[in-house]
Amino acid sequence: MSIETVLLILESVLLAATIVLLLYSIREGKERRGLLLEVGKATKILTRQEYFLTVKDSMMDAQDEIVGFITGRPPTEDDRKRIKDIIHNIEQLTAKGIKVRYMMPKFHDRLQVGYLYTKAGAEIRFSACAIANNIRYIVIDSRAAVIGMPECMGEKEATRKGYRIPAEGLASILKDHFYGCWEESVPYSEYGKEIIEQTGASAKVLEKELHVDSGELERLASL
Repeated sequence: MSIETVLLILESVLLAATIVLLLYSIREGKERRGLLLEVGKATKILTRQEYFLTVKDSMMDAQDEIVGFITGRPPTEDDRKRIKDIIHNIEQLTAKGIKVRYMMPKFHDRLQVGYLYTKAGAEIRFSACAIANNIRYIVIDSRAAVIGMPECMGEKEATRKGYRIPAEGLASILKDHFYGCWEESVPYSEYGKEIIEQTGASAKVLEKELHVDSGELERLASL
């Protein structure tokens, strides 16, 4: 067997080995990427849960007032239990005479959470105020603040992680910012009536679209 034949066979073997290693590397890369995506999803769920737990725990420390700017996004299936817990907290706090005031962006789909929180005893207003798109917050008694952060910028993005900061200076700044927008914002009942008038649809039709009880929509329309 000539040296040329031996080199050709050796080259073929090395090429085959390279192809096998390349295919194995591609497969391993896909599996690694899939694993990272799963870990990422688990982390998002965990940090979102931590945020809601932080909010709920901080709310129950209030002695006088809670104010804040929240997204008010329609609850997903995973969020329904969390929203119920916050509603329960609002009911307990307002029963003790503690004020709970929230502002939400002026989007029609936010009326649902506005209705639920109003029914629980909170004061809700809808704002077009120029609020930083990448931050949401609540302030407890001017003593502490809970700041929520979305994954990316935008008022419609879900909050993914929260930070509780027991700093009176920061709480005071955020509270001043809140009340600077509060007076210019639209109360829940007024905004609900505005939506009904803009759409011109019946309460039954809007009930399915806004997920607000038709009886409540009829009450708002009659104001």
